[in-house]
Amino acid sequence: RSPNILTFPHGRLDVVSARQWLAERVPVSGDQLRELTNEPVPNHLKKWWFCLGGTPAYLFIIQIVTGILLAIYYQPSTSTAYDSVAYITHEVNFGWYFRSLHKWAATLMIAAVILHQMRVYFTSAYQRPRELNWVIGMGLLMCTLVIGFTGYSLVVEQLSYWGASVGGNIAEATPIIGPFVKNLLLGGETYNEHTLSRFFILHAAVLPGAMIVMLIIHIAFIRLHGVTEIPEDGETQAESRHFNFFPDHVLTELMIGLVLMILLSALATFLPAMMGPRADPLTTPEVIKPEWWFYVSFRWLKLFSLTTAVISSGFIVGAMFLWPWIDSALRRVTGIKDISIYIGILATLALIGLTVWEAVVAH
Repeated sequence: RSPNILTFPHGRLDVVSARQWLAERVPVSGDQLRELTNEPVPNHLKKWWFCLGGTPAYLFIIQIVTGILLAIYYQPSTSTAYDSVAYITHEVNFGWYFRSLHKWAATLMIAAVILHQMRVYFTSAYQRPRELNWVIGMGLLMCTLVIGFTGYSLVVEQLSYWGASVGGNIAEATPIIGPFVKNLLLGGETYNEHTLSRFFILHAAVLPGAMIVMLIIHIAFIRLHGVTEIPEDGETQAESRHFNFFPDHVLTELMIGLVLMILLSALATFLPAMMGPRADPLTTPEVIKPEWWFYVSFRWLKLFSLTTAVISSGFIVGAMFLWPWIDSALRRVTGIKDISIYIGILATLALIGLTVWEAVVAH
């Protein structure tokens, strides 16, 4: 008898032998697992608005599961994509539901990532020694926005088709590398038969893969540095209270996940994803509007020339990536400890103002 074959005495399952077999091959004890996972969590994380990091992770899992189900029927070709989405929406059992779940989970995920990054910003949780984790968080935010843009373009509706074309023109306005980026994105000078397959590969493989890698590094940094301490009223940082990650914090995240699932199901049922008009390359829509998360960028483009808007947007995004070091320099030069808070308030008001402006204006 081969020594690699697991056998049990008397032809029945021997629990002790099974445990010994498993312990020999996976030499991690229960005590070690508890010590690894049960890190004390600061008491302020009992408030749901401080738990926003787990929310986009949960929604990302929903996106992966529903995306796989949709990909079974989706055909990434300009001649078949629209009909395949219509088939999912109208013919496949519960196809409308899973497509709507995918759409609403994407919307809530983008909102959650933005709110989480704002929470980290306004609590100064990006400061030393967590600068690199802020950079990774900004990378996740950018990937989330781009994955939303590519997903919106896969239906090949009239607005999504022209939105992709506008996206290519914006990329072309980038100094030096613009034409190369546009050609890489669209597979040519204009939207063509190769464009959709590139968007689909980005949406379904490249960006999710990059996000998974960044999430692993992001969580590893959190585990190494710990969660930023935010003492409650009357407490010092040394006196800040803690509670166990397991089961207390895990149960909190599970409750948030349950609420999100109920909310997503309600949105998918009462506000399902619909089909817009089929893309017509020969007819330019009177009004082209992106999804809400790009309202700021779209309004910014209308305020300046294309090149100026692209360069200034790139400067702002680059500054956000480098903000931990910019913040340190500003505090050192001005002597104002909370200067980033004041800048953040002004920036948030500007973002809200530009978003509302673009939402209410027809053109």
